[in-house]
Amino acid sequence: MTHTTIVGLDLAKNVFQVHGIDAEGKKTFNKKLRREVVKEFFENLPSCTVAMEAGSACHFWAREIGALGHRTLIIPGQYVKPFVKREKTDALDAQAIAIAATQPDIQGVPAKSAEHQTLTVLITTRALFVRQRTKAFQAFRGQLSEFGIIAGTGTAKLERLAMDLRAGALKEIPIAVRDVLLAIYDEIEALTMKIVRFEKELAALSKHEGDARRLQTIPGVGPVTAATIKAYVPDALLFKSSRQFASWLGLAPKAHNSGGKSRSGSISKRGNPVLRALLFISGMTLVRQAKAKPQSVDAWLVRLVERRPYKVAAIAAANKIARVIWALLSRGGSYQSPQRA
Repeated sequence: MTHTTIVGLDLAKNVFQVHGIDAEGKKTFNKKLRREVVKEFFENLPSCTVAMEAGSACHFWAREIGALGHRTLIIPGQYVKPFVKREKTDALDAQAIAIAATQPDIQGVPAKSAEHQTLTVLITTRALFVRQRTKAFQAFRGQLSEFGIIAGTGTAKLERLAMDLRAGALKEIPIAVRDVLLAIYDEIEALTMKIVRFEKELAALSKHEGDARRLQTIPGVGPVTAATIKAYVPDALLFKSSRQFASWLGLAPKAHNSGGKSRSGSISKRGNPVLRALLFISGMTLVRQAKAKPQSVDAWLVRLVERRPYKVAAIAAANKIARVIWALLSRGGSYQSPQRA
């Protein structure tokens, strides 16, 4: 019987598809598996490479199958898609995963441990509550504007308006609308409490992690950002340079080369959205400091803010922070502040 060297595993909730190929690339099997027999199937299969597409539960199955003696490979979806033939089916998806795994220059995703996934769940849940709170803020301001009240930005101004609503000071607001607005604000307060609780848990985890403590010495990087970096970037040496790391985050400009001419566009936004958003917020913080207290930030950022728009400077600051993060994680050492303005 031909020995299977690579198995393409198409993950699902209940019905999985496996496609095996030998060293010459010929198909050895292509079958469906019920969820309850997946581990038994790989227990009886000789040691080989099991490839799967990055997505839901891929890290769990990589740990489970890897514990059975197989080599696991998690492949990003954009590397699998070119090998999908004709229409989309589970059998063709499993075949495409197996073929993609045979490519010599394929870039896999490192499997996360249960501890790393725990940290990831905390981060993504916090990000979910932040988005919900932002929507609630927008709804609160929007409903007030319908009755001629324009709320300024900032939680303190909304808190004063909520206090006035509870006290009945805003006579132009009907009672039914007031009850709705107070319900929205109660939701905002509940979400804020959850966000603060998760941030405290992330800060506590960051205190016990050496790399996270070193990352927090970088201007603009706090406990939440440091914990997020450690969750999504377990090994910085997977990236060849700081530019490649910034590009993976989506903070590098898009490149367009044609006819010997090269042009740069906007940032690609191809990386992790949670981490990129945190670094952008860090960049905005540094830009505000450059405007208010130029002596507290690097001289290059002060000069950049003078000649470039606000958000463009914030993206540049976020890109610089990402490069410094890669340098600390890959080379060790501590952050050294350059010349001030």
